[in-house]
Amino acid sequence: MSTNMAVFSNAGLPSVASLTTALLSLQEPSSSGGSVILKMDKTGHWVFGADQTEVQEGSQWAVNPFSFVHGSIAWGDGIVLAEKMTSINNPKPELDAAPAGAARGWESQIGMSLKCLTGEDAGMEVRYSATSVGGRRGVVDLATALAAQVKKDQNKPVPVVTLEKEHYQHKSYGRIFTPVFAIVSWMAMDSAEAAAPAPAAAPAPAAAPAPAAAPAAEEAPVATRRRRAAV
Repeated sequence: MSTNMAVFSNAGLPSVASLTTALLSLQEPSSSGGSVILKMDKTGHWVFGADQTEVQEGSQWAVNPFSFVHGSIAWGDGIVLAEKMTSINNPKPELDAAPAGAARGWESQIGMSLKCLTGEDAGMEVRYSATSVGGRRGVVDLATALAAQVKKDQNKPVPVVTLEKEHYQHKSYGRIFTPVFAIVSWMAMDSAEAAAPAPAAAPAPAAAPAPAAAPAAEEAPVATRRRRAAV
């Protein structure tokens, strides 16, 4: 059984066809969404929110094709000192001098918004932004695939992805993890086919009490999703 559910609203947004040029522009060198921040930590785990909750493995996320942004960010000691972002349909914001305390000055950043469709976090909306080479490459690869899809079928411009990872060995920093947005399907802007929860089973008829048995060893508690300390 399946049911339609609203995912994104494109009221007042540019046409889907206009996305192609803007998405492909992310491939140029040196090139706000959800309220919760999504990121990949240094150990290769996808986490979100202030509690750094791990993303459920295998969960599927819809990427809003109108949410891609680009611009610049200035980091201090673990905090954002300034951020200037805009839709990829617009030129990057002009930059003044970097704020005092921004050791690396202004850094190029791109990002997008996603919405969880399946699993424990269904309905969660998050924002993913990247300044690292690997992070930006993950977004650019997704944007390139999206541009190709829009040319092929404008009726289904929303990529549904799982959050995966790759890694490489850095001679100084060891294993470095990079994000991968693995596309599993495409869907329309205003609806998605989602499996409905199975109906609850009717309670079984009461049975006669069984003879008392020797107490069994306690079962181990069911593991809950692991929470990670903020990095």
